[in-house]
Amino acid sequence: MMSEYWIISAPGEKTCAQTFDTMNNLTSKQHNLCNNYKFHIPDLKVGTLDQLVGLSDDLGKLDSYVEQITRKVAVYLGEVLEDQRDKLHENLLANNSPGPPDEIPCRHHQRIKNLSLRHQRKHQHTHHQNKPQHYHLQHHHQLPQDIKAELPQYLTRFQWDMAKYPIKQSLRNIADIISKQIGQIDGDLKTKSQAYNNLKGNLQNLEKKKTGSLLTRNLADLVKKEHFILDSEYLTTLLVIVPKVLTNDWHANYEKITDMIVPRSTQLIQEDSDYCLFNVTLFKKVTEEFKLHARERKFIVRDFVYNEEELAAGKNEMTKLMTDKKKQFGPLVRWLKVNFSEAFCALIHVKALRVFVESVLRYGLPVNFQAILIEPNKKSVKRLRDVLNQLYGHLDGASAGGQVSSADNVDIPGLGFGQSEYYPYVFYKVNIDMVEQSKV
Repeated sequence: MMSEYWIISAPGEKTCAQTFDTMNNLTSKQHNLCNNYKFHIPDLKVGTLDQLVGLSDDLGKLDSYVEQITRKVAVYLGEVLEDQRDKLHENLLANNSPGPPDEIPCRHHQRIKNLSLRHQRKHQHTHHQNKPQHYHLQHHHQLPQDIKAELPQYLTRFQWDMAKYPIKQSLRNIADIISKQIGQIDGDLKTKSQAYNNLKGNLQNLEKKKTGSLLTRNLADLVKKEHFILDSEYLTTLLVIVPKVLTNDWHANYEKITDMIVPRSTQLIQEDSDYCLFNVTLFKKVTEEFKLHARERKFIVRDFVYNEEELAAGKNEMTKLMTDKKKQFGPLVRWLKVNFSEAFCALIHVKALRVFVESVLRYGLPVNFQAILIEPNKKSVKRLRDVLNQLYGHLDGASAGGQVSSADNVDIPGLGFGQSEYYPYVFYKVNIDMVEQSKV
């Protein structure tokens, strides 16, 4: 299945339903090039032409920003899941919040709202009686409030979230609401990820010290109290790392490295593939001299003081960090899942805004267009483009031959001509693979 969807719009014919049926018959039923879905955009406030032109450019920037943050959240969720990363995609869900149950599923372009309330109710009643199956299908496609859906499901059953993005607000205000919402998610993500990454980093550092070479690893877990002479005014015990190939040399010569070494005081404590860990007891006054001459023989003295309280504190720190990480993991994963959903839903609403604005700028007033979500068949993309161009090429004489070349690509603000892909119909891509394509 392709992760790429297209949202297009075309001018309404006698009815918007007819526009959809014509396109669907040609592309899906006759040639099986794609699956098509009506993409429901509510009756948004149009505003002035100048406002639409300015907003068109700003929505392009907002689109990129929202997609960037959505991907950022998805990728970080994958990092947090670590060895459960294979479950990432099943955690990337979107929250479907359909409109009120009595909302008419058809596009608003028939301007039902201009009818009196009495006529409106009569129209709705007639509409429902004449097309009971169609009406049932629309409601069958809606998901209950707050149910998480897989991303293709959310997209193909898209319903505008009236609560979050009230359509009585201007288009600019709705865009600002989304921008502020995503800015908040971005800021919170930085704070939460920094705190969790610091915790994870500290834990990893401690874990590294518990493993690896005897030259660098934490020795606290390897030694015992009986390995040391403690509380002596004159004697001290050192820990020495000896290359395995020099083990015999150590046994034969450690007592001769300096004066004042306690005879037969060495003991093998631990070994790895390359090194052995020995202890040796000597007089405190020759410690520095011993370290110097030991190094000349490639024996490395590790700085280590046996202190039971500090060793316990070190073990406690490890336990505490592991406990803190476990405590933070659940809430962080939940936050990332919720805010991925928020960001993804916001992204699709931005796409809807862009389709609406571009359609009004292209096709004019009164608002009369049908937005269509297309799921192209991977092997039929070029053929689908050709069929769509045959269907809608007449909308733009300059582009009747297909996609506009870069040489002919004149950038007219607000009319989408500056896009790398321009077609005679309104066109936007939606890539729902939020992980593999994250390098945007």
